[in-house]
Amino acid sequence: MYAFLWRHLPGPVYVKVLLAAVALALIVVLLFGWVFPWIEPLMPFSGNTVSQ
Repeated sequence: MYAFLWRHLPGPVYVKVLLAAVALALIVVLLFGWVFPWIEPLMPFSGNTVSQ
């Protein structure tokens, strides 16, 4: 899969590295900004407490 993505990125190697880094950063921002907060209430382990 990574080879497929690498082959389809345009430009020389340094441009491919830059585009891959920007794409990875965008994916991380989308996951932490919108996806994870959206699914957090649906997860079964939210709201646990530790008691004695």
